[in-house]
Amino acid sequence: MRGIALLTKLLAAFACTAALAAHADDIEVRDARLVSVDEGLVLDADFAFTLNPRLEEAVSNGVPLYFVVDFELTRPRWWWLDEKTVSKRLQLRLAYHALSRQYRLSTGLLQQSFGTLQEALHVLQHVRNWVVAERGVTLEDTDYVAALRMRLDTTLLPKPFQINALTSRDWSLESPWLRFKFRPLPKPLAPVETREPTPLGGIRR
Repeated sequence: MRGIALLTKLLAAFACTAALAAHADDIEVRDARLVSVDEGLVLDADFAFTLNPRLEEAVSNGVPLYFVVDFELTRPRWWWLDEKTVSKRLQLRLAYHALSRQYRLSTGLLQQSFGTLQEALHVLQHVRNWVVAERGVTLEDTDYVAALRMRLDTTLLPKPFQINALTSRDWSLESPWLRFKFRPLPKPLAPVETREPTPLGGIRR
């Protein structure tokens, strides 16, 4: 009987641990694509998540939520430490303005307004045309490892909410790192110029 009771407790503890781990990974990275364009290396990514009632209530009452997308591009090296070629961060601010009764999603100087929270979340979950490597960044013709994640940055919340975030898992919203291989397209060879031979003395006939 004691053995069965102990086993029951262990299973319950395992279930609680699994539930907490699942709760911490509320954001799912569903897709990520790297494309070489004239501006450099561009990332498109799709995320999936919902705001729990605590977060939805907070943003609807005027508390801005800051989401951060982290991206890294690393070149593995068997003979030394891996080389981190690119490290970028995208910050997205989700806020509600009571006067206009609109949700606003902003990054840098760019800003969009939405009539509902769901519309704003739909755009937030689809990152498009993010230049993660400028044109001047040199990439070798070899395999790289790209890593991507999204998380709610609780350090940018108002102070009272930062304290709540330390004691309540309702404010924990993040994804695990998604890693995938990437190989840059080889650069096309420069065209070979053909010139008509010039006779001695530099005078064409």
